[in-house]
Amino acid sequence: MLKRGEAVEGLTQADFVVLDEGKPVPIEAFGREIEPLQVALLFDVSGSMTKVLVVMSEVAGRAMAALKPEDQVGVVVFGRNIVPLLEFTSGLHAAARMVQEAPLEREVGAGTNLNGCVLETLQWMAAQKEFPGRRVLVVLTDNRGFHYQTPDDKVLRALAGMDVTLNAIVSPGAKPPKAELLDPGANPEFTPPNVFKLAEETGGEVFTADKAGERFVEMMERVRLRYNLAIRPQTGVEGSFRHLEVRLSEAARERLGKVEINARTGYYTMAPAQ
Repeated sequence: MLKRGEAVEGLTQADFVVLDEGKPVPIEAFGREIEPLQVALLFDVSGSMTKVLVVMSEVAGRAMAALKPEDQVGVVVFGRNIVPLLEFTSGLHAAARMVQEAPLEREVGAGTNLNGCVLETLQWMAAQKEFPGRRVLVVLTDNRGFHYQTPDDKVLRALAGMDVTLNAIVSPGAKPPKAELLDPGANPEFTPPNVFKLAEETGGEVFTADKAGERFVEMMERVRLRYNLAIRPQTGVEGSFRHLEVRLSEAARERLGKVEINARTGYYTMAPAQ
């Protein structure tokens, strides 16, 4: 939650209201800094990102300092495919060193496949030891390229299924794709990347890397300071989407005024237990 671009601190469960399909539902659990955090750093190492990566590597130590000893960081680079560089570790100095090495050339394949590589990263995360806290994916990308048979909805379902929030740092000039980007008659299985949509619908943020080093530090501070609200999901037709909205309570609105809330836009239902 932001007010004039700054994180709002000191809020309690009573300051929030969660709506499921427009109806208020109880908040079953509330947390913030008490929860350990697992952060997967996914870095686009295509040629256009080299300068941004170099700048971010120079402040890796400061960025890791925003985390706590019980937090974990993993590092993955991608192009057409992913290459994991560091499995999740609480050794934040080791994570900083690996980020500093990330700009080096890696065998990631020609081209950029953002959606496919996000899915690969989620599979990589799932294969590692279960983590008892929040999980966050931070993607650095120029938001260029095309995907084959990996539409945004497929990626969003996978992110929701693992309860992972996606945040992004994008190169200057990166923008969401236009709806009319594909020519008439183009193969609909090829789709343009849209990291902006992935972040928005999972409750994450997108920063522009106009000051790449400072943005990296700020992003790591933000992921640590987020509030965590849990509700009891509704059951129904498996795979149907239910819309969520997070608001301030009336008392909190009067106290704080206008704020920006980044929250997951919904979830997919499970069938009732037999």
